[in-house]
Amino acid sequence: MYKRQYRWRVLFEWDEIKNQINIRKHGIDFGDAIDVFNHPVLTALDQREDYGEERWIALGCIAAILGVVVYVERDENVLRIISARKATRREVTQYKQRIWH
Repeated sequence: MYKRQYRWRVLFEWDEIKNQINIRKHGIDFGDAIDVFNHPVLTALDQREDYGEERWIALGCIAAILGVVVYVERDENVLRIISARKATRREVTQYKQRIWH
């Protein structure tokens, strides 16, 4: 079952079963994770392996933490959330260097 939520003229969608697994594993709900797109964000193509689709990594603020959201651009204004987690120390350093200077 997919859940959908509009915000900022973008439709965000995700698999609710995967969301529940993500909450148990990382403590972050996909509904909260989309907040990353409401702040300065670093994005990069996820090239760690071939997923059969272009996956993007967004590094930015989710509520009071710095987080990482992996997503797929389904259409021009549709993003499907794949995962969300707290940023590593290395990712925090990258964010500070590029965003906070």
